[in-house]
Amino acid sequence: MTAVTPPLRLLILGGTGEALAVARALEGDGRFAPVYSVAGRTRNPRLPDLPSRVGGFGGPEGLAAYLREQGVQVLLDATHPFAARISANAAAAARATGVPLLALRRPPWTPGPGDHWQMVTDMTAAARALGETPRRVLLTIGQLELAAFCQAPQHHYLVRSVELPEIRPPRCECLTLRGPFQLEDELELMRTRRIDALVTKNSGGEATRPKLEAARRCGVTVIMVQRPPVPEVAQTVPGPEAALAWLRRRAGGT
Repeated sequence: MTAVTPPLRLLILGGTGEALAVARALEGDGRFAPVYSVAGRTRNPRLPDLPSRVGGFGGPEGLAAYLREQGVQVLLDATHPFAARISANAAAAARATGVPLLALRRPPWTPGPGDHWQMVTDMTAAARALGETPRRVLLTIGQLELAAFCQAPQHHYLVRSVELPEIRPPRCECLTLRGPFQLEDELELMRTRRIDALVTKNSGGEATRPKLEAARRCGVTVIMVQRPPVPEVAQTVPGPEAALAWLRRRAGGT
């Protein structure tokens, strides 16, 4: 009789479009026994048709304990480029347990001809970079890091996030929308709201790139918050297709 290879036990640290793409590609694939994990920062996260868990692990020690208890054979870090703490925890847990770690790290954006970008290190610097003269500012930084802009109340802010933020600057209007957004939508938003400046994170990827093209076409200044450092790991891929190819090789398939 031919021996049956047990499915590869995989933990996906998700919360991004790329992570969801990988997870959905594994639905119904008997070579894998994946669990999809999200931090739970939004009330209604998008989840695949896979076993899923919502919430943290309790730091690197808690994640390492989970890997051991569940017999996880591969750890995929497909979290957001700004989720530096989670990536650090994943690297530490992988070292502690010997579980192979694959990090999906999308390339950052870079400015092109016609772009007006100002690179800053964090949200405090982004608020300062807006200057003293009142401006109409589009903030696409999520809902958790708006406090820095309370220190620059002279501007009019348009905040776009999945959920209504609890802390927001004065003279602020909120749009609770979930992307991705098309170029035509971004152009209309910037033109009808007379946006002068866009503040965003250098998340990279294609899903949210249209806002940068719209900013270029509308002559909008982009205040680009640079990524925090993340640990170097042995195995990295730039996107879902490469991650799936790596995982399938690991599982002994094509």
